[in-house]
Amino acid sequence: MEGHAERKGAYSNTAMLDMEGKSNSRNSLNDEQILAHFGKRQQYKRNFGLVSILGLGCTLMLTWEGSVANLLPPLINGGPTGAIAAYPFVMFGVLCQVLVMAEMASMIPLSGGQYNWVAILAPESCANFLSYTTGWITVIAWQAACASVAWIDCTLILGIVSLNYPEYGMHMWHAVLVFWAVILLAVFVNTYLGRIFPSIEAMMLILHIVGFFAILIVLVYLAPKNSTDAVFKKFLNGGGFTSDAQSVLVGAVTLMYSFNGVDAATHMAEEIENASVVIPRAMILTVFINGLTGFGMLIAFCFCMGPLEDVLSSQFPYPFMITLANITDSMAATTILSAVIIVTGISGCIGLMASASRMLWAFAREDGVPLSRFVSRIEPRTALPLYSIGVTATISILLALIPLGSTTAFYALTGLTVGGFYSSFMISASVMLWRRLVTPSTSIAWGPFRLGKLGVPITLLALLYSFIGWFFSFWPPTALVTVKTFNWSLVVYFGVMILSMAYYGVSARHTYTGPKMEIGEVVRKESDSARS
Repeated sequence: MEGHAERKGAYSNTAMLDMEGKSNSRNSLNDEQILAHFGKRQQYKRNFGLVSILGLGCTLMLTWEGSVANLLPPLINGGPTGAIAAYPFVMFGVLCQVLVMAEMASMIPLSGGQYNWVAILAPESCANFLSYTTGWITVIAWQAACASVAWIDCTLILGIVSLNYPEYGMHMWHAVLVFWAVILLAVFVNTYLGRIFPSIEAMMLILHIVGFFAILIVLVYLAPKNSTDAVFKKFLNGGGFTSDAQSVLVGAVTLMYSFNGVDAATHMAEEIENASVVIPRAMILTVFINGLTGFGMLIAFCFCMGPLEDVLSSQFPYPFMITLANITDSMAATTILSAVIIVTGISGCIGLMASASRMLWAFAREDGVPLSRFVSRIEPRTALPLYSIGVTATISILLALIPLGSTTAFYALTGLTVGGFYSSFMISASVMLWRRLVTPSTSIAWGPFRLGKLGVPITLLALLYSFIGWFFSFWPPTALVTVKTFNWSLVVYFGVMILSMAYYGVSARHTYTGPKMEIGEVVRKESDSARS
């Protein structure tokens, strides 16, 4: 109870109020002082700057790559017109989400992200429960994202192999082995190459941008073009839903998936220099860079993919490879261009493992998960969370066994990722909205990035969009639901939440008291003095 009382001193709602009752930009504080105010000590090396964290965010989201590689679901439910119409809606909604998260990340630059924000901003009567719930949801979403992107990477690799060697007969265990290889590569980069990891992400940002123009130029200059009507007047309700709008929203979940991980910078907060300034900039730039390149690639591919009927009737899982082969009439060129997407995809998996392991580590240091003392260890020599990286890799490796029984169940990770990210956002954004409405603006210690008077309308728009995305992330791809078409993400999401609530009731409610104090009260007060 003594530790709990000490925690309340740093994490109570009044801790968010400035020492003199006035807003403080904190521009003059260094990162360690900000951490100390929140009771945390510096454990990582701050190796990331704006360019490297921007590279991690852009290559982790892979929006334009996803617009090409994962275009089949939006084409089935929505068609070219539906996909193009849904994209600006998704991008605008994600931008609203990011603006809200950027403001909270600027105020509270901690690696826990959403659950830290909730713990500090929520009413004290429910702060522990809400932060615990948010932490679990966010952990689930990041673990699912890491595994799902690795699965896409391995199927892309086997897809290009099948295209080059038509006699090759793929078996599911081949995909599992390639999946494991991708995960082990991600572990290698995150551990043995940890010191140069930021530089690798900066280089991947260059490939991300150069690769976009390379593929776009090939499409625009070499491909025969579909008519304007075939692109802008071609809705398709392939799922047999009662309306085209419903079909478009079901297909739009894949577009939402391509924007997932936009909060990656927040979970690397304690490894970023000048985090309260860099994180908002990186998140907002990531949305604009990835959003605009993704929209451009989507329109280009819809014009250049050939007849829609041929794309949908093909048994090949990635139509863009067939399109590139037809356009270039060269298997070597197709392989090189596809390799750009594969390499950036693997880079995305590496970034996802970094962010997912940091999120798991951050929640474990608050005793939020089983075996927290083990998972939350930092290896002193490297200053890396090797144990949480290992746990994240193990979870992905075990999840890879699911396709041996059912590929449908594994693909449910897409919906689970969207549902997890959006629900954790809704909780944190709702708490921030409540705090904004009940606390005078001059009494909140805002960070360098602030929405001001636009905060309430932007948050309301973000919440509305997030609820729509969350709702349809659990929707089946067809109106006629069978075992094969059922969206199993619904079962996994609520199943894990029920288990986590049971764990909270049995054990965690006695040990989880929200974010813990890691430094003495004297050190924290010295930091508070620096803030005033």
